[in-house]
Order: sequence, then structure tokens, then C-alpha cells
Amino acid sequence: MTNQYTPPKVWQNNTNGANKWANINSPESGARFDKALPVGKHALQLYSLGTPNGQKVTILLEELLALGIKEAEYDAYLINIGEKDQFSSGFVAVNPNSKIPALLDKSADEDETVFESASILVHLAEKFNQFLPKDGKARTQTFNWLFWAQGSAPFLGGGFGHFYAYADEKQEYPINRFAMEVKRQLDVLDKQLANNTFIAGEEYSIADIAIWPWYGNLVLGNLYEAAEFLEVETYTNVVRWAKLLETREGVQRGRIINRSWGEAWEQVPERHCAEDIDKVLKLRPNTVK
Repeated sequence: MTNQYTPPKVWQNNTNGANKWANINSPESGARFDKALPVGKHALQLYSLGTPNGQKVTILLEELLALGIKEAEYDAYLINIGEKDQFSSGFVAVNPNSKIPALLDKSADEDETVFESASILVHLAEKFNQFLPKDGKARTQTFNWLFWAQGSAPFLGGGFGHFYAYADEKQEYPINRFAMEVKRQLDVLDKQLANNTFIAGEEYSIADIAIWPWYGNLVLGNLYEAAEFLEVETYTNVVRWAKLLETREGVQRGRIINRSWGEAWEQVPERHCAEDIDKVLKLRPNTVK
């Protein structure tokens, strides 16, 4: 191997490169500048970005609204991680880890901050008694797969996605290492879905909502332009499941919130009412389902 990296005795943070995504983070946590977060009229205030992790929460919220649960109305504000919005004092007060999504629940006497996407999903599912079985085997299986997603998706996003799509140069070892793991994960899902309509059984749950934005988007060709490289069409059960969820109104609406890129009909940078999504979806070509 040429140009082999030899680690120094003590690690140093090198921010001299031009890679925007490699230079966002720092070894120190906390706020980098003072700025308050906006607060809308609803009890639920979401601060996020329409990445797969952000889509989890907006899909769940739109699914709740589709059921007629008016208390799930929310304001969604865009956190532009490329511009380092996540390091404002206001955002850090909601999520000291400076990662999207972050939720401020103002429905009780005392405001409640909720961060980490799985924690937000559980918080909302329990709050509204939807998409999470109340007890028994079904509840356990839902949690099994919810936390499977939390442990597995970093290999897809921070591992494969970073080295395949965002790194300064293509490197064989990390791409092969993480491609192998992603394909193994797809195989795990494919075998689980061979005998189940949804991830945790026959009931649509927050496990599906957590996994679809990453693995559903991947097999549908919406992530990293890696569908051919990973031969995603061979995971037929995952593709079937991904297409099934793609037809849901909550998924179609939730996946475009806090987005400021893509087609015009895919961009709802801020969401304060249903009409914010309705007017954007009217721009969707009839050929797109």
C-alpha cells in the first residue's frame, strides 16, 4: 500500500483540508456562538434537517396527523448543519450532543427536551399511544429492531456513505469494509422481511419508521447513488417493504420536511401547518408516485 498513514504519538485535529463535511466537528462539545432558537405556536417544536435521521421524526409526526391526532401538530425549523447551526447556544440547550433531530415538547407545565432520533420516536409513540405495541412480544420485537437501527445505521452513514460519497478520495479498504457490512445488514433485513410484512411483524411500527429512511431509501436508489454498487435489487424482500412504505401518505409528507435541496416538490425547509407541505406536493409531476 502506498502513502500509508502513520499515526502520530498524540492525535491532533487537522482542519486544514477543504472537505466541508470533514471539518464540521471538533473534539470539544458545547455552543460555539449565542443564538436563540425560534419557537412557533404548537406544543411540539422540532429542530432538524431532512437527512435520514431527521426523516424518522417527521415521518412519525405526519403519520400521527394522518390518524387525526391534532395534538401532534408541530413546527419544524431547519437546522443547517453545513452552516453549523447545530452549535448555537439555543440548539445545544435542547441537544448537548449537537446532532439533529432535537425536539422541544412544551405540552406539559415544564418544557421537555428530547434528543436522539430513537428517543424522540419512543417519546412520541408513547405520548400518543401509536406505532408501539403496549406490551408483550410485539413490543419487545419493536424495540429490538429500533435499537438494531441505532447500532447499524452508523456503519451505513458515517462508514460507507462517508468513504463512498464524501471523502476526499476513494480508498479501497474502508469502502470495501463498510460495503461488506452494509450488505450484511441488508441481508439481515431481507431474511427478517421474508416472513414478515413489516420489520417487527405484521404491525407497522416505529421500527419501520426508524429503518426506512436509511435502508428503504438505499434500496430505492435515493442514497449515495450506490444502488448498483451494492446490488440492492437482490434484496427483494427489503425492496418490497421499501416500496410498500413509500406509498404511505405519512412517509411521502414526512420525508420532504426540513429539506432545502432536490426537486422543488421535495423541499419544505420549514413546516408550521399542513398547507406548507400541500402546496409543495402540488408541484410533484404526475409521473412521480
